Amino acid sequence: MILAIDPGCIESAYVLLDPKDLKPVEFGKIENSLLLEKILYEFNFKELAIEMIDSFGMAVGKEVFETVFWIGRFWEAVIAETNCCDKATKIYRQDEKLNLCGSKRAKDGNIRLSLIDRFAQHDLKNGKGTKDKPDWFYGFKADIWQAYAVAVTYCDNYRN
Repeated sequence: MILAIDPGCIESAYVLLDPKDLKPVEFGKIENSLLLEKILYEFNFKELAIEMIDSFGMAVGKEVFETVFWIGRFWEAVIAETNCCDKATKIYRQDEKLNLCGSKRAKDGNIRLSLIDRFAQHDLKNGKGTKDKPDWFYGFKADIWQAYAVAVTYCDNYRN
């Protein structure tokens, strides 16, 4: 299993996926302390992909520093505290944009559309489907899309 995280200052989105077909097995957006507990005691994964903050020379606020703090806590939990992870990789947002959209100027909507085009099987508009006929991204919302983009970029560029 691969764990991909889109970190935030208070909550983070995550996706656990099967590396064979990139199918999401579990996903959500939860408080960082709860995600840390899941990493330490619940999740069973061999690889971690986590979005890393990139510097553009601009002034940043408290939220960015808090997010970086949590990235470090997640990374430390995976590397030092668990014995389940064989590989951990930082994924930068620019790499996601280039990988999925072919442009560093891509926005969240472009990334989401690229994922729908690639993975959706019958709901080609939203990729979610319905309760009776769920599609690949059934249940996805907000930052979960970004966590999945982290996972796909990792699989496309860093896995053998």
